[in-house]
Amino acid sequence: MASAEPLFRPFKLKSLELPNRIVMAPMTRNFAPEGVPGAVNTEYYRRRAAGQVGLILSEGTVIDRPASRNLPAIPFFYGEKALEGWKNVIDAVHSAGGKMGPQIWHTGSTRGGEWEPGVPVESPSGLLDPDTPRGKIMTDEDIADSIAAFARAAAEAKRLGFDTVEIHGAHGYLIDQFFWGGTNTRDDKYGGATIRERSRFAAEIVTAVRASVGPDFPIVLRVSQWKQQDFTARLADTPDEMTDWLLPLVEAGIDILHCSQRRFWEPEFPEIDGETGMNFAGWAKKLTGAATISVGSVGLSGDFIGAFGGQGSKAAGLDRLVERMERDEFDLIAVGRALLSDPDWVAKIAANDREGLRDFDAAALAELV
Repeated sequence: MASAEPLFRPFKLKSLELPNRIVMAPMTRNFAPEGVPGAVNTEYYRRRAAGQVGLILSEGTVIDRPASRNLPAIPFFYGEKALEGWKNVIDAVHSAGGKMGPQIWHTGSTRGGEWEPGVPVESPSGLLDPDTPRGKIMTDEDIADSIAAFARAAAEAKRLGFDTVEIHGAHGYLIDQFFWGGTNTRDDKYGGATIRERSRFAAEIVTAVRASVGPDFPIVLRVSQWKQQDFTARLADTPDEMTDWLLPLVEAGIDILHCSQRRFWEPEFPEIDGETGMNFAGWAKKLTGAATISVGSVGLSGDFIGAFGGQGSKAAGLDRLVERMERDEFDLIAVGRALLSDPDWVAKIAANDREGLRDFDAAALAELV
């Protein structure tokens, strides 16, 4: 069994200093009535900080934009009550020795809106996927307001004392719907035939966020090839296309690319470097020079999609992960379901307590452990 030592090397980028390379992945919980995180949410995150997670990324939180959440109890990241709740969260995380950033999002036309009568969901071209119309086409004013809302949320994160902020640009939500040619058929400056052209909306968000938080506050961007609307979708089929997609976003101000894939060990371009080649995060780091977070079924035998169908997953070894960390393929590794079931997962890995690791039970999705 490989030593987990590479996972426990310190990491520093701008004002962010972490004791190890393990990140708690953002995981939607839907336990914030009226958008306000309460004592149960605070304790949920505090336990992970006490369990030695290097960096906690919150569940997706809503920017101040109508119909921007996909479930009714998603937490807001605007408004006095919600921000007071998040202040309690970050203070508790810091008191337990942890570091944390909120993930800020707009879910586009994916789901939701039914509990907000008269407020239609919005997207680049009024599409859920290439074959399914849904909601309204965003106007220039809608786009400008959304960009400003992302910037305000990021500024609030810094004001409240968070250590970083993550912009959600993946999984078929709003920003990703602009990236994806299947859902962005606009003929204005926010559309276009190439991924570079369709990245303009994201780049303007990043530019606005950077201006709102200053030069030293780290900004993370979560990106993915796959969409919840189509697990096989790809935005970049070649390294050149990936460079066109991601490099302008790094140049606009992104410090860390959080590269989401369903299984972290799968190669991104096997036709170039083989079946054991670099994964998405590895290629993103190589092509842009940015730090990267990898993610995808870490520490478990099955991928996360099965969890939504009620499937559990057995605890699994970390040899493949350690090997990639040793060769600096990526900088940080995000852990999702393993931490959902076991707040002390990182501490157990540090102590080499492999027997104490818990299997993932999908029932954990129904409560805050």
